[in-house]
Amino acid sequence: MVYLFLLLFVMLSAALMSTVLKTGRLRFWGRMFRLFVVLFSAGVFAYYFISRSLPHFREDALTVQIINKLPFPLDFYVVRVDTIDGSKSFETLHPGDIRSEFYRIEYLDMKNSDEFWVAGFLGPKNMVYFSQHPIPNKNEDQIVEIQNYTNDNPSLSAAAAKLVETLKFENMKTAIWITLDLLLLFLNFTLLVRRSKKNPD
Repeated sequence: MVYLFLLLFVMLSAALMSTVLKTGRLRFWGRMFRLFVVLFSAGVFAYYFISRSLPHFREDALTVQIINKLPFPLDFYVVRVDTIDGSKSFETLHPGDIRSEFYRIEYLDMKNSDEFWVAGFLGPKNMVYFSQHPIPNKNEDQIVEIQNYTNDNPSLSAAAAKLVETLKFENMKTAIWITLDLLLLFLNFTLLVRRSKKNPD
């Protein structure tokens, strides 16, 4: 995802620089290029924000319900452990903050996995809960009730903490590129509209 927004940054920067083309056919093609980049970028952002706002429900996914029974809200992460050809890989998901006596639902694609972890944080780096969940039956939905501060496996929880830090870093990079892209998109759109008003032809 970071590379997509990096590509958008390059395209939007090139579109902005095309404003220096002010004569002849170069001006026309520069304007067409800017129009294409603006429409393409707007479509990417529309798809990105809509897809993130919708629940990621899949019929063949494992439903995991995380219920916070503790008196304080916790920030939860789910790590899916994939095994492909004997080698393990991990996907980190972020259900988000869950208040006391509330729950969140996460949908996990368990095609190449039979295990997931749940980690809860009180503060940015203070992991106060960790549990490991083997899945013998992938057709049976899972309910994880957090009733006390526990750490089932210190070595795995340390690995989970590193995966969470990596996800946070990737999200921060993505947020920076999104901010820059939206700024460039606004500038390109403003120049496009302003020039259209000056040159209605």
